[in-house]
Amino acid sequence: MTNNKTISDACKAWIKRCERDELERATLRSYRNHVDHHIEPAIGDRELSSLTRSEVRDFMDDMLDKNSRAMTDKVLRSLRSALNEALDREWIDNNVALSVKLRRASRNAPDRIIPTKAEIKAMLETVPDKQRPLITTAIYTGMRMSELRGLRWEDVDFQKSIIRVRQRADRFNQIGKPKSKSGRRDIPMAPSVKKVLMSWKATCPTGELNLVFPNGIGNVESPSNISNRVLYPLLKDAGIVTAEGKPKFSFHALRHAAASLYIEQGWPAKKIQTLLGHASITMTFDVYGHLFDNAEDDVALFAKLEADLEAA
Repeated sequence: MTNNKTISDACKAWIKRCERDELERATLRSYRNHVDHHIEPAIGDRELSSLTRSEVRDFMDDMLDKNSRAMTDKVLRSLRSALNEALDREWIDNNVALSVKLRRASRNAPDRIIPTKAEIKAMLETVPDKQRPLITTAIYTGMRMSELRGLRWEDVDFQKSIIRVRQRADRFNQIGKPKSKSGRRDIPMAPSVKKVLMSWKATCPTGELNLVFPNGIGNVESPSNISNRVLYPLLKDAGIVTAEGKPKFSFHALRHAAASLYIEQGWPAKKIQTLLGHASITMTFDVYGHLFDNAEDDVALFAKLEADLEAA
């Protein structure tokens, strides 16, 4: 196939498609950033018809030298999507970026911070009454901050003791549907969550959006306020800080806390995937697989294996 279309042309066509599909403002902003700051300057003028897998590999290696692995992975996904758009338009015969994989993360990369049971208990014991509903709900449900910020009272079913995740608030405080089908889910309430939310409903600021965790005038609360005014002071008060005295983790760590509690209870991985709203079981194992491992249990399993073999 011969034409003069470039990667830049493919990116522009892809972004326009995303706009027509009415993707969230935050998502569009991220995609444009990937194109404008990474793809365009490096390979935007490259002709699609002659693009090779090796050139995509070189582009990714250059990205890894200057950026985090997470950002490089996001840019690679955006490049693949742009090339898929070109494929749909018959500008190219195949998408050479699909077979390009990132090299493994460095073994020296920092570990994901998962709150310990002692830290979880310290937070629950220290949190002020006004902020207890949010922190308690976050720890026991594993809901994302965006989902908590967008949670409505009509989606809290006290009769059935279930929280229904049906919408979220993006970084611009815009309400929208969950990002994926798996994000739409029902989460059972622990007794303490139900109790604290029932009490909170009577004093919760009201607004047209009928939010469970709004700001003081009933509108969507900002992520920065939740971090800076709620979580970080709580961590400092509870003594959960680094050697430098800084808060030990971000709000997202409360989601990890919930997952660790689920796994400790021996719940099936598939159930945990559903509760957390992961798109696949692979994602659940990629993030929390090491928590499922229990060396003591493995010893017992091997002992049983040996006993069964000898008895055969």
